[in-house]
Amino acid sequence: MKIHDLITTSDALADLCERLAKSDFVTVDTEFMRENTYWPELCLVQIANEEEAAAIDPLADGIDLSPLWDLMCDNEDVLKVFHAGGQDVEIVYNFTGKTPHPIFDTQIAMMAISQSEQIGYANLVESWLGITVDKGARFTDWSRRPLTDRQIEYAIGDVTHLSKIFPKILKKLIKTERGGWLDAEMDKLADPENYANDASQAWKRIRSPGRNPQVLGRLKALAAWREGEAQHKNIPRGRIMRDETLADIASHPPKKQPDLTKVRGLSNAWKDNDIGKRLMKVLEKAEPLSKDEMPDKPKRGAPLGKEGALVADLLKLLLKIRAREIDVAARLLTKADEMEALAAGVRDLPILKGWRYEVFGKDALELVEGRMAFAVRDGRLLMTHIDDMQNEMVETQAAE
Repeated sequence: MKIHDLITTSDALADLCERLAKSDFVTVDTEFMRENTYWPELCLVQIANEEEAAAIDPLADGIDLSPLWDLMCDNEDVLKVFHAGGQDVEIVYNFTGKTPHPIFDTQIAMMAISQSEQIGYANLVESWLGITVDKGARFTDWSRRPLTDRQIEYAIGDVTHLSKIFPKILKKLIKTERGGWLDAEMDKLADPENYANDASQAWKRIRSPGRNPQVLGRLKALAAWREGEAQHKNIPRGRIMRDETLADIASHPPKKQPDLTKVRGLSNAWKDNDIGKRLMKVLEKAEPLSKDEMPDKPKRGAPLGKEGALVADLLKLLLKIRAREIDVAARLLTKADEMEALAAGVRDLPILKGWRYEVFGKDALELVEGRMAFAVRDGRLLMTHIDDMQNEMVETQAAE
């Protein structure tokens, strides 16, 4: 594989993207800094196909990244392959308002062909290629220039290894006929709505303090205000105010600015500084959350109770057995809260639809409704249908 020198000019980038646009797939990774800023600062982009690889310096003077974004977002013929690519996709969205498409994430794919829940990149490379990744450059300052040879070598390795691993994963997916399982997961990863930074919706990321419309109205107003403050200053939102503090103020709003000194998580300076004044104005203007915006009540059947909790535990045990039997990550099949809902009587669940129903949901439903049971054979815990168990007992008695 040809490894190019660090790309720092628009012409070199345009030439690279023109060649890569003829590929079936490209592997992509980014290096960025976001510890001290609201917006992640893109410091390096690595990209490869099966024949060549390069690192691109987005901080180089005058470089035009348009060919890269066109390849990522507008070329439907080239599959973009990431590993745990959520933050990489977010960065592309911040620059373009679009997401890479079509997209493939090897971390998600591994859940369909193994019991790996969230396999890390280093473990992925070790398991598929037998190569130990040098993590020494992982936590360096990627914004500092010039980049060292070691940094660039480490960064490019992320995509060169991935370009060898992806075809192997794809081959196994085709063999197991589980590629269709991942369609919804990949669509979710590429959904622009996941990355749209709508300040008016920021409150939904905070644990809601009850369902009081007045409280939630203040929470919505405060969360939107905090987003604006953080964006304007380009600092993490937590530097303005932590979620817990914001929710506390929404639940117990101070009557006057000096009362802010009584709020845990705020300094005494808030009692008379400008940001404190702005906060108080937000509280004054906050209106109750409208009925249309009120969060849905959790979908639950009858209260679980002790017996229902035991049924949920049995479902979790069934999940472990099934994941082991078919060699798939349990997380891809379902989650704990969904099994608890099933045990409580809820039936409108993803687990009871599509491929998840065929693979796991059907047996889970039969267990809940008393048509399946656990059995031990040759020291191995298995699931069996009640009718099959009874038939076996009859056959055994007849043979005796």
